[in-house]
Amino acid sequence: MSKIESKMQEKVMSLLFRGKEIFKPLNTGHIDERVSCLREYVANIYFYKKDDYTIMIDAGYNYDRLVEKMKWLDIDPKDIQEILITHQDTDHVGAIEKGSDGLFSESTIYIGKIENEYLEGRKKRKVFGGLVKLPQVHMENKKILVDDGQVFYIGNIKIEAFLVPGHTWGHLVYLIDDAYLFTGDTIWFGADGGYAFLNILAEDKKLQIKSLKKLEETLRKRNLKLKIITGHTGWTDDIDFVFAHTDEICNGLKRKPKVHDPKALYDGYDEKDDTEDKARNVLLERC
Repeated sequence: MSKIESKMQEKVMSLLFRGKEIFKPLNTGHIDERVSCLREYVANIYFYKKDDYTIMIDAGYNYDRLVEKMKWLDIDPKDIQEILITHQDTDHVGAIEKGSDGLFSESTIYIGKIENEYLEGRKKRKVFGGLVKLPQVHMENKKILVDDGQVFYIGNIKIEAFLVPGHTWGHLVYLIDDAYLFTGDTIWFGADGGYAFLNILAEDKKLQIKSLKKLEETLRKRNLKLKIITGHTGWTDDIDFVFAHTDEICNGLKRKPKVHDPKALYDGYDEKDDTEDKARNVLLERC
C-alpha cells in the first residue's frame, strides 16, 4: 500500500495543485550544523544530529530516491535508530509502512497515543470534508506512544511533544532542545506569513485553527529563540511571520489561493532543482 499510495499522490496531487503557487518544499541540504533536510516531491523529512547521534523527523513517502539523497547528506539509513512521527499520513510515514523497502525496519517509532488509533484501526483518516476515507496505514516497527506535553530524551537530545489536533486527531509537533520546532502539517507558509494547513486535508478545520492559536500562546510565553520548520513550506526563525494569519486556513481548492507565493514552483513535484551539488554546498535559506 505504501508504494501505491506514494505513486498515486505524485500523480493526483501534482495535477490538483499545479500552477497554484502554494507548495514550497525545501530542497535537500542543511539548515545548520544540526538540522538537515531531504526533499521527497513536495514533502520534507528532517534529520537532527547531536553528539554524533542522528534522529529522523517523519519518514516521507515510500520514495525511490531516499537512499541516494541520504548519501548527499552523508547519512546511512542503518544509523537511524529513532524516528519521530508527527502524524500517520503516507507522505510522512511511507518509508516505514508495511510494503516499503524496509530501510528503517529496526528503528523505533515515536508517535502520539491518539494518532496511534489510526494505525490500530480505531479511527479512519478522512479528507475532503470527510467525503474520502483513506486506507489504514500498517507498520511493524517498535512503537513508543507519546502524550501531549511529554518530555523525553533520546541520547542527549531533549524532545517535548505538543498535541496540535485538526489536520489529524492526534497530530504532534516536536520541540527539540528548546531551539527547533518541527511542525509537520500544522502550518502553511505563504509569501506573507503562516496560515493553518490545507483545508481539504483537515479532519476539523476549526479545531486546526484553535490548536494553532494555542501553540502560538504556548511558544510566546516561553520566549524561546526558535527555528520553526514545516513539512511542506520551509523554515523561519521569525515567530511573527509564523503566526501572522492563525485565524485563516490555506484553501487549496481555489484556482489561485490567497495563500500563495510567486516564488513557488509551478509543479511542486518537479525536482530538477534538487541536486547533490546544492545539497553539499548551499545552506537552505529561511522563508
